[in-house]
Amino acid sequence: MRFLAIGDTCDMASMYLRLTEQGHEVRVFISEPGCQDVLAGMVARIADWQQELDWVREAGEEGIILFENVSYHRGELQDRLRREGFYVVGGSAYGDRLENERAFAQKTLSELGFPICRIHEFDAPKGGQDFISQNPGRYVLKFNGHGFGSADNYVGRMEDGRDVQAVIAARFKQFEGTQATYVLMQHMSGIEMGVGAYFDGDKFLTPACLDWEHKRFFPGDLGELTGEMGTVVTYGDTSRFFDKTLRRMQPLLRQNGYCGYINLNTIVNERGIWPLEFTCRFGCPGYAILEPLQETGWADLFKMMVTRSATAFETWPGYCVGVVLTTRPFPYNRKRVPSEPAGLPILFDGEIDEDDRRHLHLAEVGKQDGELVTAGMHGWTMIVTGVGATIAAARDGAYELADRVVIPNVRYRRDIGVKLETQELTRLHQLGLYGGGG
Repeated sequence: MRFLAIGDTCDMASMYLRLTEQGHEVRVFISEPGCQDVLAGMVARIADWQQELDWVREAGEEGIILFENVSYHRGELQDRLRREGFYVVGGSAYGDRLENERAFAQKTLSELGFPICRIHEFDAPKGGQDFISQNPGRYVLKFNGHGFGSADNYVGRMEDGRDVQAVIAARFKQFEGTQATYVLMQHMSGIEMGVGAYFDGDKFLTPACLDWEHKRFFPGDLGELTGEMGTVVTYGDTSRFFDKTLRRMQPLLRQNGYCGYINLNTIVNERGIWPLEFTCRFGCPGYAILEPLQETGWADLFKMMVTRSATAFETWPGYCVGVVLTTRPFPYNRKRVPSEPAGLPILFDGEIDEDDRRHLHLAEVGKQDGELVTAGMHGWTMIVTGVGATIAAARDGAYELADRVVIPNVRYRRDIGVKLETQELTRLHQLGLYGGGG
């Protein structure tokens, strides 16, 4: 098959390598100048994706365009390419709006009957600060639109909201010259968990997955909010939660021409399921952590989606634990910390066999003089996974392999899945939302 991959920072590097290794033709476009070294010397790179459209069209159903990112022009572009007869996986203008416009997403969920956290949108510091003064409480500060990172958001800790007011002022000094808009969302305590599935333009393919992300930089959920430091995922016993949540979006996704992976993040407690936000793309590292549990390969899965030729795909039982291995300047980027060099050597302690390679998912990596080195803007270097019948077994496998990856000053969390296994699974079982054991 032929795959034309279009993105800003090459978030799905591991997927492109897998497809290439399996004999498919892959051509990758990376728009961000600071990421031109990602996958250098490893996959075919192109300077202008529009020049490759005939190459994709010639392959018919065997030619697929993959989009990585969400942004308004990209979503409209995806829709236009579909109208022109191309097979496109990776969202739509509607999906981009669901992810980028948090107030719109919450309104959509409310109209479907979901309980939602109160949300208020502002375009200047004073509006949000005055609102908190008049309505003291704990709030979550999130910025709208493409280009803001997870570390820009803030989860309030003070009951009167003074810390959020201070962060709003600091962020707007930092973003001076940009047209930043933001929301204040009512803080909700509970278990944070996500539900995701592949949508083929008409229906969801089953099974859906459940995921439990670890977003803070340090163990014990301390430090900056990152894109993600590690995750536990499963395809087992997911239908109850899926039916109560994401499946209810099916008519709207069909009506608006969505095709790709979509995830809904939620907070669960004794009062119900509280949807927080959508990810309308292949989340990284989420896609890589799902891969070891998907018996159906990427190429076959994508063909099922664009041809709408199946209702389900094959998965393995159990859990997968994924750990993100990072290097500086993570959790920031080289635009903010330009002095941090890439090009650090990546080595492995001991023999890496075929099964090990299945669980090594290279991200911001390239080749120099034939050797693997760190690359890209963020220090999001690699994802390492392990699978098992229990979370503990999957975690042990992931860390055994992670400890054999040798990169100067590599950092990663060592507690992925511990709280879920020892505390949260029991509570989810008591709530009747998930019956798996640890």
